[in-house]
Amino acid sequence: MKWPGREREHPARRAGSNRLIASLNYAFNGILYAARSQPNMRLHLFAAFFVLVATLFLHLQRVYVVVIVLLVGLVLSLELMNTAIEAIVDLLTLSHHPLAKVAKDAAAGAVLTASITAIVVGYLIFFEAISHGGSRVYEQLRSVSLSVVFVTMLATIAATILLKARVGRGSPLHGGAVSGHAALAFVAACFIFVLSSSPLVGTLGLVLALLVAQSRVEGGIHTVMEVIYGTAVGAVIAMAIFLVLRIGHVLP
Repeated sequence: MKWPGREREHPARRAGSNRLIASLNYAFNGILYAARSQPNMRLHLFAAFFVLVATLFLHLQRVYVVVIVLLVGLVLSLELMNTAIEAIVDLLTLSHHPLAKVAKDAAAGAVLTASITAIVVGYLIFFEAISHGGSRVYEQLRSVSLSVVFVTMLATIAATILLKARVGRGSPLHGGAVSGHAALAFVAACFIFVLSSSPLVGTLGLVLALLVAQSRVEGGIHTVMEVIYGTAVGAVIAMAIFLVLRIGHVLP
């Protein structure tokens, strides 16, 4: 007796479905490997996350969102190709060879070219969106009291110390798994950006935050990834405060 809807699936169809699932697993394994082994891939993933969140805040036109998504996909895809080329070169060469270096350098150059293109296009898109549609945001935030900034800084310090304690590495004020200086610098940069009512001043604040982050790496106090983690902590806390202040309701 056959129950309705319980017919046995055709073997060829089941095999095709299994191959599709296996292919997807292989693809995700490749992405995970690149994210775990390549610091640049993790940096690009962090940047992609914040850029896509920014598109939601700014309510960009659909064509701009499409351009940003395409550029993000291009940069991540080229980073994956760069990882694959490096793995193939390491597999085929037993010693240092000039051509192996050329292959790796060219692949890295492709990623760099796409990244610079994405930065330039993203700057033009976001600068226009903020310049033409951000005045209401600035007016809304100009009433933010000094206590809000102070509490945000304290929350950032507390979050950094808790993360260091969780990982068990570094002291509260020096070293560790998360750069507290980078976190505070980017919180300050976010507030400068929204309180100054000037995209130029906000950009200069971001440059100063980047210099703080770079100094922590150059001084050997933190690794690149520890600075990136600190940057992420600061940016997430700042965005959370902005959400509490209901910025999203006054954006165009």
